[in-house]
Amino acid sequence: MSLTYQGRVHRFGDEVNTDVILPGRYLALRKPEELGRHCMEGLDPDFIRRVQPGDILAVGRNFGCGSSREHAVIALKAAGVAAIVAQSAARIFFRNAVNLGLPVILCPEAAAALREGEEARIDLGTMAVTQGAASWQAAPLGDEVNAILAAGGLVQRVRAALAA
Repeated sequence: MSLTYQGRVHRFGDEVNTDVILPGRYLALRKPEELGRHCMEGLDPDFIRRVQPGDILAVGRNFGCGSSREHAVIALKAAGVAAIVAQSAARIFFRNAVNLGLPVILCPEAAAALREGEEARIDLGTMAVTQGAASWQAAPLGDEVNAILAAGGLVQRVRAALAA
């Protein structure tokens, strides 16, 4: 697979809850772009002004803990986040992200070392995370997860399989 992502890094710490990724008061919004306007508002109200399409999050331990709602992933994608490099991620958040086509790369060393505001690159084919001269090897995602991400999400993957 040759999916690559390149963008500026935004850093967040440990235990970032889905309720701060997208505060609950916005759950009634239905359009992704409306959700995206409130992404990370509960933790960093200025994030939405800084993030650009294709950017990457570098996050600490247990990212996406809390509720199992998909809204947090939808908001991240709509805000422009292309991928997440995590020390670890909550299991349900990880699966929601995969199902919605947002790669969560588990690489504690890279997540801790990536520098805020600088460009980084993720290559899902080699599972390499690079920034400048530094490079880290991430844990493999598995063939089916890679196929879902390559299709753009689980619904797209199933549609393609049914059409074949």
